[in-house]
Amino acid sequence: MRKFAASMLLLLAIPAAASAQILTFEGVNSTHPTPNDYATVGGFYNGGVSGDGTSGTNYGISFTTNALGICLNTPGALCPNTSRGGLGDPNSARTGLFWLAGTETFMNVSAGFTGGFSFLYSAVNQGGNVTVWDDVNGSGNLLTTLVLGVTPSTCDVGIYQAAFCSFVAAGSTFVGTAKSVAWGGVANQIVFDDVTLGSDVPGNPGDVVPEPATMTLLATGLAGMAASRRKRRSA
Repeated sequence: MRKFAASMLLLLAIPAAASAQILTFEGVNSTHPTPNDYATVGGFYNGGVSGDGTSGTNYGISFTTNALGICLNTPGALCPNTSRGGLGDPNSARTGLFWLAGTETFMNVSAGFTGGFSFLYSAVNQGGNVTVWDDVNGSGNLLTTLVLGVTPSTCDVGIYQAAFCSFVAAGSTFVGTAKSVAWGGVANQIVFDDVTLGSDVPGNPGDVVPEPATMTLLATGLAGMAASRRKRRSA
């Protein structure tokens, strides 16, 4: 009986899965709409500032120098040629992630993240790909790959004035601890938003995949309970 109680205590001691972390890129641009259409993400999520001198929550997440926060069209506020089209959280509808130089940009996560990864994206002319790695700048072991197809352009042009609209969801689970994400595609042809660490569903912190370490502890606890029962039967 004591062994059974100890196993139950082990199960109770298992930590809950961490909440998903969502990067909305809101605030990277100092104004909306912005005269320049975009600003570098810079240290916005890493204790520093964006190219517009703004700062967000310090998640220890850094972006390479070509990563930009693009101004998204909303009804009555026009920027370039991209909009969420009223999709999802209205508080995340004014800024997205893209780049104008090179074939990819990188996001490094100093603390790492586990379980799942997801985002919204729009790519009406050229698709792209996103890879998740266990070391910085897209190095180390490849944990998961998302191949991104072309998305439809379905927004009401009269309201949103954007061809890159609306966004669609993509996500994946993986095993291991991720330290970086490589965003790949044709420059100026793909836009991302609601980047979500810890969930394979973007912008939804309620759908979090348990960490592999937690599942291992659960398996260990159940194995202990089964062994205890077998010993009681044999006695």
